Amino acid sequence: MAHMIALLFAMLFVIAPALLLWLTHTRSWAQKTGIIVLCYLAGLTLGNSGMIPAEAAAVQDQLTDLSIAMAMPLLLFTLDVRQWRHVAGKALLSMLCATTAVVGVASALFFLLRDSNSESAAHFSAMAVGVYTGGTPNLAAIKAGLDIPDSRYLLFHSLDTLVGSLYLLLMLTLGIRLFRRLLPARQTGTAGAVTPGSTEHFDSDDYRPLLSPANLPGAIKPVALAALVVLLSLGISRLLAHSLGTGQSAAMMIVTLTTLGIALSLLSQVRAWVLSYKLGMYLIYVFCFVVASKASFAQLAQVDMTIIAFLFGTVAGSLVLHALLCRLTGIDSDTFMVTSIAAVCSPPFVPMMARALGNPATILSGMTTGIIGYALGNYLGISLGLFLQSL
Repeated sequence: MAHMIALLFAMLFVIAPALLLWLTHTRSWAQKTGIIVLCYLAGLTLGNSGMIPAEAAAVQDQLTDLSIAMAMPLLLFTLDVRQWRHVAGKALLSMLCATTAVVGVASALFFLLRDSNSESAAHFSAMAVGVYTGGTPNLAAIKAGLDIPDSRYLLFHSLDTLVGSLYLLLMLTLGIRLFRRLLPARQTGTAGAVTPGSTEHFDSDDYRPLLSPANLPGAIKPVALAALVVLLSLGISRLLAHSLGTGQSAAMMIVTLTTLGIALSLLSQVRAWVLSYKLGMYLIYVFCFVVASKASFAQLAQVDMTIIAFLFGTVAGSLVLHALLCRLTGIDSDTFMVTSIAAVCSPPFVPMMARALGNPATILSGMTTGIIGYALGNYLGISLGLFLQSL
């Protein structure tokens, strides 16, 4: 009986995000809310309803680990690393400035706030670097790699949604006038020649192709390869952890997953599996739903002002520092703004910023630098987290 209950809840956890995606396509309020927020709200509601039996606890833990492990290679398979060299030098330099700013500010805030709780401050720094250079997939991977408690992760991501919304509103309104005054005028022409069509699947929220029987072979191949990558990464990380005498096999596994995913993306046959990215993002939605179902409202109500100060400080401080670095290096205002949006909010928000700027030439460079952030976010976040924890 216990096995049957566990199986039923496993199916529920996997299918629920599909129902929420359906809502985003059929209800305007759901589309405005966003699939990530819906997954968290639905998961929290289910988890605090008292309907999840004790027999499902193991399923929740297993799905949390498995979904993020499978998602990372699936997301990375469709990267075209070789196209990065075609991105305009100014855009790459701006992304480097954005990354430097986030790492610098997050590290500084760690030293300011670590007296209250050194471990949590290190976790906040790592998650901030991951999410503000890449996005939700990186945040989830860092949570798994550093074994961050569910309540701490969920609280961080929930507040990040609020802070990110305020940041986006600022950039789309006052930010355009402000930064066009403070930074050099925008450049005319293209902002980086990326192969047409090489990034549009990162901007699509249409998951209906996953339901088409004709696309089943195209879905099986990346899933099978991702499973192989997970098994190899598990073996390599355990071997390295044993040989080095450390207990950080989870962090090593995420780094190994990222490395193997990028390496396999160099193969044109693997990059051609465009459904791979959608499969990976769907697993991220499963991860969000399951993690939220493990948290309690009582835990989330105990909001520490430290994390609020940390998030606002990281976003505001890194934005100011990024703008200063761009001013010193002569980067134009529009390139600064699209790369900032790509880093803080992730690539899908770049077209929105480009439209607000009236400069569609910035879309490709913004999207591509954001995708670079996806690839680098795990390395930066986990490395910084491990370093700060060792201090």
